[in-house]
Amino acid sequence: MKIARYFDAAILKPDMTREQVIAAIKESISYDSYTVCVRGCDIDLAMELCKGTNTKVSCVLDFPYGYGGIEAKRAAAKAYAAKGVLDIDMVMNYGAARGGDWDTVEAEIRAVVEEAHAQGVNVKVIFETSQLDDAQIRKATEVSIAAGADFVKTSTGFNGGGATFEAVQAMIETAKGRCKVKPSGGIRDYATAKKYVDMGADRLGVGFAGCKAICEGEPKE
Repeated sequence: MKIARYFDAAILKPDMTREQVIAAIKESISYDSYTVCVRGCDIDLAMELCKGTNTKVSCVLDFPYGYGGIEAKRAAAKAYAAKGVLDIDMVMNYGAARGGDWDTVEAEIRAVVEEAHAQGVNVKVIFETSQLDDAQIRKATEVSIAAGADFVKTSTGFNGGGATFEAVQAMIETAKGRCKVKPSGGIRDYATAKKYVDMGADRLGVGFAGCKAICEGEPKE
C-alpha cells in the first residue's frame, strides 16, 4: 500500500496567494497524492499543474459552512464539473441536519449530484461530524446515499474537530458499501492514516502540509 494514493491533499486556506497555491500543488504532486483538493478559484490552475501527472484535481463547493442554498450549490456544481475535476466535495447544510430538515439536506445533495454526474464527476458530501451526534451522522449517510452521492466525508477542518474513529465507524457501518467513506481533518501521521484505511476508508483528506510527515512515517518496502 502506498499511503499517498489515498490522499486528497487539501489546499484550502482562504488567505493563500497564487504563489502559495502553486507551491502547495507542486509539493502534493511530489508525494504522488491522488488528488489536490482546491478552492473553486484555483481549479484552472490546478488542472494545468496536474496535467501529465498521477495527481488529479478535486474541489470544494459551498465551503466551509454549507449554507449557500440549493440554487448556488447547483450552479457551482455545474460550473466546476465543466472544468474537468474528478470530484466535488460539497458541504452539507449541517444546520438543516441539526434541525431535522432532512428534505432540504437531501434536495441540495441531489442537485449537486445531478449536475456533477451529468459530466462524469463524483460527489463527496461533507457532514461536519463535530457538529452532529451519532444518530445524525448515520441519518446523513442514509440521506447522502438516497441522493446519489459517491462518498460521505467527515469534516471541513474549519469548524470544530476533524475525523474521529467513532464517526468514521458510524459512516462505514451505515453505508454498508453503498457509498465510499472519506475521513478528513486531523490526520497528521502514518499510524492514523493507516488505521482509517484499514477500517475501510477509500480516500483521506489531508492538509497538504501534512503529506510529508505521513509519507515519511510509512514503512519502507
